[in-house]
Amino acid sequence: MTLGLTALELARIQFAFTVSFHIIFPAISIGLASFLAVLEWRWLKTNDPIYKDLFKYWVKIFAVAFGMGVVSGVVMSYQFGTNWSEFSRFAGGVTGPLLAYEVLSAFFLEAGFLGIMLFGWGRVGKKAHFFATLMVAVGTCISMFWILSSNSWMQTPQGFTIENGIVVPQDWFAIVFNPSFPYRLAHMAIAAFMVAALLVASTAAWHLLKGRRDELVKKSFSMALWLILILAPLQVFVGDAHGLNTLKHQPAKLAAMEGHWETNYDEGMPLYLFGIPDMQEERTKYAIAIPNLGSLILTHSMDGTVKGLKDFAPEDRPNSTIVFWSFRIMVGLGMLMLLLAAMGLWLRKTGKFYENKWFHRFALIMGPSGFIALLAGWFTTEVGRQPWVVYGVMRTKDALSPVSAEQVGLTLIIFVVVYCIVFGVGIYYMLKLMHKGPEFIDSQAEQVGGVGHFKTPMRPLSAADEKIDDRDQGASS
Repeated sequence: MTLGLTALELARIQFAFTVSFHIIFPAISIGLASFLAVLEWRWLKTNDPIYKDLFKYWVKIFAVAFGMGVVSGVVMSYQFGTNWSEFSRFAGGVTGPLLAYEVLSAFFLEAGFLGIMLFGWGRVGKKAHFFATLMVAVGTCISMFWILSSNSWMQTPQGFTIENGIVVPQDWFAIVFNPSFPYRLAHMAIAAFMVAALLVASTAAWHLLKGRRDELVKKSFSMALWLILILAPLQVFVGDAHGLNTLKHQPAKLAAMEGHWETNYDEGMPLYLFGIPDMQEERTKYAIAIPNLGSLILTHSMDGTVKGLKDFAPEDRPNSTIVFWSFRIMVGLGMLMLLLAAMGLWLRKTGKFYENKWFHRFALIMGPSGFIALLAGWFTTEVGRQPWVVYGVMRTKDALSPVSAEQVGLTLIIFVVVYCIVFGVGIYYMLKLMHKGPEFIDSQAEQVGGVGHFKTPMRPLSAADEKIDDRDQGASS
């Protein structure tokens, strides 16, 4: 059952598994909630029913993602008591209030207005419904604020003292607005909006490839690509600032991200495009590097000095093999997002934005890239923090509950089975909704080619039904 792994290793795997599932759904919720607010605002301003129909379509996917995010978040939080009770005992004076603020402010705000947002059409006024949508969007952002404040404090802790072996808060402003928090908040917010934009773009691209050219699909595709065009370059600058902050406050993590072992006193640090960091031999094998570029990016000087991993004790080094590659996966996907945005802008100018099938295939393939980049970024952040759970203050091994490997292994197996079933069904339902696509409800259907469009049933959370396959067959005959 344990495969020779220790309780610590299994507890880390279990938390990584549950948080990796969880983070996908809040990212969708944060991005789609703001997208829905924009759609409803545009409908109120222009009175164009296209925006209302798009709202009624995407709110279904938002509702499923929101529900799965809540469920997976509750399960994840239990592990602070079951697997990481020593961490809760030591740092609960800081992390407990921050998580409580998230529940009292964000979750109650979302819960209070979510019902109006989902079921309020025709029951409340237009402006009241828009206000509810706006409050849900604000609530998701407030939730992100508090969660990232807690996580960032664990990365760059300040504003506390240690008394009788536990953390005692001294300055809440310093705790909340710790050195890495502004960069993490901006980085995560943009990532969440990118996740939603790529999801919308890939869904629209799928229907463009299937021959649909109606205003619902075209409007979705256009809005998503405009957002990607704005956010992808912005993320580059935010990521650069975040990296410089990491260099200052977590130099061992930065060295692991770059596969940098020897401090470069006499020459510039290279940027490794490829390599396999070897923790045993303390070097990066098969390296393909650009001389001095690493120093230029990190210090803005061609010969700037950057600490290498060998400057840190072996027991204080993160696993460079994992961090090196997770960081490069994130950056590589970011470059592809920039390419997607640039191609979209060029095709708009040439008048082939809705006709170029190669571009539509590229947009479709890039749909999951937001999730993958998000997970890769979090692996970089969390694995790069090791061996600390509170950086420089408490080691991960000291945070573990007094549990056996068998106990943790059993719960891990249960989590894997239950998550695959429950969230597999949820993800399948979301994909089914995306496969069906938006439909004309309040707006006049204009057949410009492609499959027909049908009115959706008056159920806010459901539009996918058993007739999807029949419709596809009818369209292809």
